[in-house]
Amino acid sequence: MYNKKSLHQPLSLFSQWFEEEQKVSEVRIPTAVCLSTIGLDNFPNARFVSFKKLVEDCLIITGPLNSRKGIEIENNAHVALTFWWTATERQIRIQGLATKISEQLADNYFNDRHVNAQAVSTICEQGKETYDAQQLEKRVLKMVSDKTKITRPQNWGGFSINPTRIEFMEFKETRFHYRRLYERENGEWQVKQLQP
Repeated sequence: MYNKKSLHQPLSLFSQWFEEEQKVSEVRIPTAVCLSTIGLDNFPNARFVSFKKLVEDCLIITGPLNSRKGIEIENNAHVALTFWWTATERQIRIQGLATKISEQLADNYFNDRHVNAQAVSTICEQGKETYDAQQLEKRVLKMVSDKTKITRPQNWGGFSINPTRIEFMEFKETRFHYRRLYERENGEWQVKQLQP
């Protein structure tokens, strides 16, 4: 179940669990992850986003930089990610620091998006109040129907999350859940077994 390397390298264990979930998951968006940020009013904010991939031991997410999450991360880079994987009954909680990804990487992720998602990101200001949703939708549908290449808006990008703490939890029928906490200290991962 756990290879020797993964027991000392939490991101190897993360990759192993993620791959195992992808093989058996039947949910429509198996890459969904809950991103938590610190609000400008000091209340936590949480929402689901799409996890892209691991790049140099950092987790990549994308979205509008001028959305609430983007503004909150710009104000306070301390974030948390929570994965809940139904098929394998596993949870992973990650805390870390977020930094903006490069323009080139943002272009790559934007170009990989479905054209509808590209149009929505170009036309809409995510999370802002609207007084005419139908008009906005018409503009999005027109952009899609024009079938011209949509370039990434400057306010769309992503974040690379460098983890400092990762907790793995595997649910058991006995309720004696497996919990292992990794914390980075002086550049090295330290691991603790936690009580269920």
